[in-house]
Amino acid sequence: MANSGKLGAVKPNSLVTSNKGGMKEGEKPFDAMNNIVANLLLNLTSSARFEGALNMDLNEISMNLVPFPHLHYLTSSLTPLYTLADVNVPTRRLDQMFSDAFNKDHQLIRADPKHSLYLACALMVRGNVHISDLRRNIERLKPSLQFVSWNQEGWKTSLCSVPPVGHTHSLLALANNTCVKPTFIDLRDRFTRLYRKKAHLHHYLQVDGMEQSSFTDAYSSLSSLIDEYNQLDAAKGVALPDPPRINIAV
Repeated sequence: MANSGKLGAVKPNSLVTSNKGGMKEGEKPFDAMNNIVANLLLNLTSSARFEGALNMDLNEISMNLVPFPHLHYLTSSLTPLYTLADVNVPTRRLDQMFSDAFNKDHQLIRADPKHSLYLACALMVRGNVHISDLRRNIERLKPSLQFVSWNQEGWKTSLCSVPPVGHTHSLLALANNTCVKPTFIDLRDRFTRLYRKKAHLHHYLQVDGMEQSSFTDAYSSLSSLIDEYNQLDAAKGVALPDPPRINIAV
């Protein structure tokens, strides 16, 4: 969950941006990261815990955001971005909050979804926000985002009326986007360098049921996944023709 760049939604001296002895006494190195993950889960499950005008069941996420079983890796972004121990960050303006959700500085993985291809996107909003605000911001942002030609309306929205502690509203965005491809390419490259030298291989082969062929199968599966993302990226900006209409004989 590495992040790069300046986090505009977080206080300069917060736990998220600090890189020099910013931990409080007794705090562990990964507390800040774990707090952000906990905050993500709180937003993700808010519809199951609170009332809302447009609640989203967790099953609806996989149903609406995963068009192909193999491409089920979602990127996430939070705004405002803060740790649970640092809730006094300034509240973002509503429209700015939606813009931040598609900014690379608010992604919880090092990626830039705005310049990659969207298969689908979910916006999970908490707080004093109306459905009309959701629709207005989707229409505002849609021209700057690239969706696959066969799912131009691939949006899923959720609206929970209870805001997070210390804020009037927040947004969790989940996206099925080809921007995750570099992460898998980097994983494959690092695996190849180790596997070529058979580094640490003996540790795994001592496990019952683990065979060396499992590594080649995993490599093939990963390469197949990358190829699928490559095919989607190759079709970016290319409008596919509508399928022919069925003629019914009478």
